[in-house]
Amino acid sequence: MSEDNGGIAGVQATGERQPQGAPVRIGLGAIVAYVVLACGLAWLVALPLWLGDGLREPYALPLMSGMMYMPAVAVVLVLLVLRPIPKGQRLRFLGLWPLRPVARVVWLMVIGVLAPPLLVLASTAVAALCGWLKVDLAGFSGFTELLAARTPAGTPLPPVGVVIAAQAMSIPVAATTVNALAAFGEELGWRGFLVPALRRYGTWASLLISGVIWGLWHAPIILLGYDFGRTDLSGVLLMIGGCVVWGVLLGWLRLRSGSMWPAVFAHGALNASAGLYLWFFAAGTHPDPALVLPLGVAGWIVGAAVILVLILTGQFRRQPALAADLPRTLPAPFPEPPLEDPREEAASPHVPSGSELERS
Repeated sequence: MSEDNGGIAGVQATGERQPQGAPVRIGLGAIVAYVVLACGLAWLVALPLWLGDGLREPYALPLMSGMMYMPAVAVVLVLLVLRPIPKGQRLRFLGLWPLRPVARVVWLMVIGVLAPPLLVLASTAVAALCGWLKVDLAGFSGFTELLAARTPAGTPLPPVGVVIAAQAMSIPVAATTVNALAAFGEELGWRGFLVPALRRYGTWASLLISGVIWGLWHAPIILLGYDFGRTDLSGVLLMIGGCVVWGVLLGWLRLRSGSMWPAVFAHGALNASAGLYLWFFAAGTHPDPALVLPLGVAGWIVGAAVILVLILTGQFRRQPALAADLPRTLPAPFPEPPLEDPREEAASPHVPSGSELERS
């Protein structure tokens, strides 16, 4: 049967029949099954690294890339076996299709591509202001040393400014192509399925719980020293903190647009720009990734500030109807508008004003 927006009467995993056109309500059993599969399959893929030489194995990168698709595999298995979503509503529930209203989805895609690098630069500035990152903005000495170490002996080094400019221009391209392709596997699971599935418990419960699970999902490679260089519980806790903060931001893109694609591109942009602090660090210094990375403490500070702005401007309350939901768990600073009906917006296209674009 073709996927469409009309929907059909469906049966949940619990056996309860849903009326035609009613919001899909995912049962707890399907949610638990998805989490167990997403984590179990990913940890199984990472097992050869634990049995071998860890991140030094030549196949470490392909395995970690494969891990990123295990949340998508888990979604497919849950849909095929438990069938918690009627066939005619699956694409809409997951945020894959339709892309309506087009203007809002496209604008949030643009925000998803451009905002993460800016937030990463802001977190780098916070790290420098807090004394966690010693910078050299004149000679870019640390980055120059990295270039020299990675360039064959006798090969003249290109001007460091040219390299930085080229890398900066490549970030949007990578975010919307190869990095988006890699991020799709995770986003289909975390923001495509889990966030709307958990929204029955409230918007903030869905964002925070999914962020914690996303962080724990990374545990096998974090405990091998990935990202933070810490092979104990502190590394996992750091990853959980980073995933909660960025999970809220990616989740906002998902809920505000009704589509998973802005979150896919934002995830790709984050991965493409995570190492921007390397442009600025001073030679001879050794920045602590736990403090300077966008998933580290500096990123938490910047992300929390952005989340606060979104809360105060009521952005978390402007959501298309995705799935059954409880009332919001935070008081509204402004009167709450009703949930938007995508069918009404599709029938009456609306061109956003300048003030509306600013709020988005």
